[in-house]
Amino acid sequence: MALLDSTNAALLPPSPDAVVDSLRELISSAYLNHDTTSIHIRAGALFARLKALNRSANSAARTHKQTTADARHEMDQTYLGLQNLLYEKRHLEREIEKCRQFASTYQDISLYGPEEYMERAPEEMRTEEILNNEHSLMLNRLSFELQERQRLDRIQKESLRQKEELLKESKAKAAVMDNVKTQIDGLMKVMVD
Repeated sequence: MALLDSTNAALLPPSPDAVVDSLRELISSAYLNHDTTSIHIRAGALFARLKALNRSANSAARTHKQTTADARHEMDQTYLGLQNLLYEKRHLEREIEKCRQFASTYQDISLYGPEEYMERAPEEMRTEEILNNEHSLMLNRLSFELQERQRLDRIQKESLRQKEELLKESKAKAAVMDNVKTQIDGLMKVMVD
């Protein structure tokens, strides 16, 4: 606080009290017998000094106003920066909460358990680096699950194709068998007659 007072004292002009007191003294009864010209010269000098003090006071007032305006501007900028940071913080907190509440489909997928994954996954999908990183491990487990499901889907499609071929073969053989049976029945009728 003492530093602030000494700074303000350096910026303030000298007090006009001494000059005003000198002007009052000129109009007192002590100067009634003095030469009016010398009193006018002395009064002119005191008025000039008073005007200089007035200009100095105005300059100091402008300086203080500018200093105050600069400090206010800096404070407003700091406050605006604080408001921006608080807004950004609230925005990020909302985004974090949205991410935490996000329900992804991977949470509903039944994956191979960690032991099964370690047994079945290829070596490049279970390196030490991947196993130590939870995110990489989950990505690799999901990728492995997709590969396994695609492999099983291919096997299932191949099985269905083979089943369809066997059904076609079976139908063809059944048709041949029905044809042979019809021929045998026809021969039996011919032989019985």
